[in-house]
Amino acid sequence: MIEIPAELAATQTLYNGAAGRDFIAALPGLAARFLDAWALRPDGPSMYGVCALVLPVLRDDGTPAVLKLQLPDDESAGEPLALRAWNGDGAVRLLDHDPATGTMLLERLDPARALSDLPDVHEATLTIARLLAHLTATGAPPGLRRLADIAPALLERTPPALARVPDPATRALLADCAAALREVADEPGDRLLHWDLHYDNVLAADRAPWLAIDPKPLAGDPGFELLPALHNRYDPADVRWRFDAMTDTLALDRPRARAWTLARVLQNCLWQTEDGHPLAPEQLEIARTLRHAV
Repeated sequence: MIEIPAELAATQTLYNGAAGRDFIAALPGLAARFLDAWALRPDGPSMYGVCALVLPVLRDDGTPAVLKLQLPDDESAGEPLALRAWNGDGAVRLLDHDPATGTMLLERLDPARALSDLPDVHEATLTIARLLAHLTATGAPPGLRRLADIAPALLERTPPALARVPDPATRALLADCAAALREVADEPGDRLLHWDLHYDNVLAADRAPWLAIDPKPLAGDPGFELLPALHNRYDPADVRWRFDAMTDTLALDRPRARAWTLARVLQNCLWQTEDGHPLAPEQLEIARTLRHAV
């Protein structure tokens, strides 16, 4: 029997409703199916994130790996495509995949050594930037979500969402984010983006100092990658340093990266507004800091 963490069950119910409850109920059978099909042996307690259950396992030859079980959605559907494209170069290696269920067998990294534990936030930021520079050097394979589709959809959703924001200053800030997006939307880019590379999504490994995990990939401009490293381990006094360091390391055009970062703030704020949640003050402050940056 596998342990289903209560927190995973709660988040699946919160975000996915009946589909999430069905996923949780099916997990024991799903795990048993792939342990058998891929000749795996459990090798320790289960781990989990917001969306997935991760089981440490041993392959038939004794190689450590992890079995990742998740509810497929638009974001996770592209994960195996991205991992195959990177082929272990800067990211965790994909060992096997079941398209019907989204189940993946991945190489095992060291969950006890995450980049979020590195005391020097500047060094952690530079590590993120170096990984992003490497990962986004790969062109996006066919079949991924595209920033070319996401950007115009964000602009269409903005006017009704702004009407639900009561504070005039916040409305003006989000309108500026939308204006910045309009400046770059006609050149959305074609690089393979991780989309969610924050400090908890970088783990140590024996074969490399740090590797990226858990991509929610799309095809687009690398400037759309920066916000997670600005928001995670947030420090208002450090936002501009991190932004400048990351754009330098990735050799990005700074005004374009600024515009895409403001677009990313807009994306998150639209989700929050449409779901009836309060806007994240840290992300609004990041937008204020970068709004007039050059």
